[in-house]
Amino acid sequence: MVFWVASAAGLAVAYLLGATPSGYLAGKLLKGIDIRQHGSGSTGATNVLRILGKGPAAAVLALDVLKGAAAVTFAGWLTQWLSSVAVAADLERTSLLPWAICFAGLAALLGHSRSIWLGFTGGKSVATGLGVLLALSWPVGLGALAVFGVALAASRIVSLSSVLASSAAIALVLVLEQPLPTRLLVIAGGIYVIVRHRANIRRLLAGTEPRLGQSSKAGP
Repeated sequence: MVFWVASAAGLAVAYLLGATPSGYLAGKLLKGIDIRQHGSGSTGATNVLRILGKGPAAAVLALDVLKGAAAVTFAGWLTQWLSSVAVAADLERTSLLPWAICFAGLAALLGHSRSIWLGFTGGKSVATGLGVLLALSWPVGLGALAVFGVALAASRIVSLSSVLASSAAIALVLVLEQPLPTRLLVIAGGIYVIVRHRANIRRLLAGTEPRLGQSSKAGP
């Protein structure tokens, strides 16, 4: 019973951490605007960059990465706490603890893109996903970040870089020695992020996707 209560609490906290709308709050605090009504309509750091500038975008990016890492870190702390208070019957479920941690990471991704505070809208979960990766499997996270950086330097297209980084994370988690829960989380999370970019992919194929420094022509 303790295990299931703790797991449910971990999922709820991870979702709420992910759902914290840093981009939306930046728009409201700095310019009194709903950033979802400007640029691409996303609450992510890329749209914040277009609308609010570099400083706010850097802050939003850092917060989004941190909340993804915090969700997984909290689940890990919960694991340690559980092992110290669980009764003998609950200790039999310790093999499920890695799954609870990974589900917390997925909850953070869903929270960012489907925030309860924004009517279940939000960003594309790229930065939050990076935070989850770095906390869960830093080699995969750093590898995906490297692919993102190289792709962005070459193309100056954030969406393309994000899709390539998500694909790289999936490839890396399959190649590197990783637990099954981590592999399934990264595969599911990577596919989710790519699907969230489906409109961007259509514009990439049409040659109309804006580069860094260009205004987005995609309405909210």
